Amino acid sequence: MTLHGLLLVDKPRGPSSHAVVAHVRRISGETRIGHAGTLDPLASGLLVLCLGRATRLSEYLLGHDKRYLAQIQLGQNTTTYDAEGPVTLERPVIATHEDVAAALKTFVGTIRQAPPAYSAIKVGGQPAYKLARSGRPADLAARPITIHSIELMEYVLPRATITVHCSAGTYIRSLAHDLGQVLECGGHLAALQRTAAGPFHLNTAFTLDYIEHEFAAGTGAQLLQPPDAGLHVWPKLELDNASADRVMHGQPVAAAGIQGVARAYNPEGSLIAIMEANAAGTHWVPRKVLASQ
Repeated sequence: MTLHGLLLVDKPRGPSSHAVVAHVRRISGETRIGHAGTLDPLASGLLVLCLGRATRLSEYLLGHDKRYLAQIQLGQNTTTYDAEGPVTLERPVIATHEDVAAALKTFVGTIRQAPPAYSAIKVGGQPAYKLARSGRPADLAARPITIHSIELMEYVLPRATITVHCSAGTYIRSLAHDLGQVLECGGHLAALQRTAAGPFHLNTAFTLDYIEHEFAAGTGAQLLQPPDAGLHVWPKLELDNASADRVMHGQPVAAAGIQGVARAYNPEGSLIAIMEANAAGTHWVPRKVLASQ
């Protein structure tokens, strides 16, 4: 049976996101599986997988805001900005709860953040982490990200537990490192859990053991959310047969006074395309046409 939809996984700490994808591929029998944003092996929590035709929609899910629960170890810098790398600096921590809370506030808003040298960002076709491991760490340029909110949940010296609501592309490892720089004592990410991504929440995700049990029982398909579950922020276009046929052939359909992006459905209620308004606002133009259901 071919599977189409989104699977919310409660990833444990340890395996990589790619290992989780491979595991779900094996137990589900579905070969087309992607993700809507990875988690480092150190991290746990929500991992959104796209199965079947939903893999063609993953690019539209990557931009969702994220929410995290993080533990930051102050007093130590590491090469990787997390607990996986060797310690490069140690300093005493004298920061109070008030000091940490005040420092965290400086990161709220749209800021420029430099990714860690040990990241998957490509530099000359090579992942930055491979260059770093070979002793040639790349100087990655800072880029704009948005921290919507940070809350200091607990501070038991030298570890701070925080919640973060941020834009896609934010590195919590860099946030931990940068907090240590502001406090002049160093810092790295000790633990991380993703609790939400856009409309998806960890409390509706499934453990790998449960997913494996359900697929072994033949009921794994019931765990999937519809392929368009994360796209409801966009308007819905309900097309008649003639318009749906035009869209399936990559042709635009007329409209008036439109803008932005929309979801297009055929008369049977199946998502068939992602549409974008043309510059004049007179037509919806197919940007991603899906196979008919």
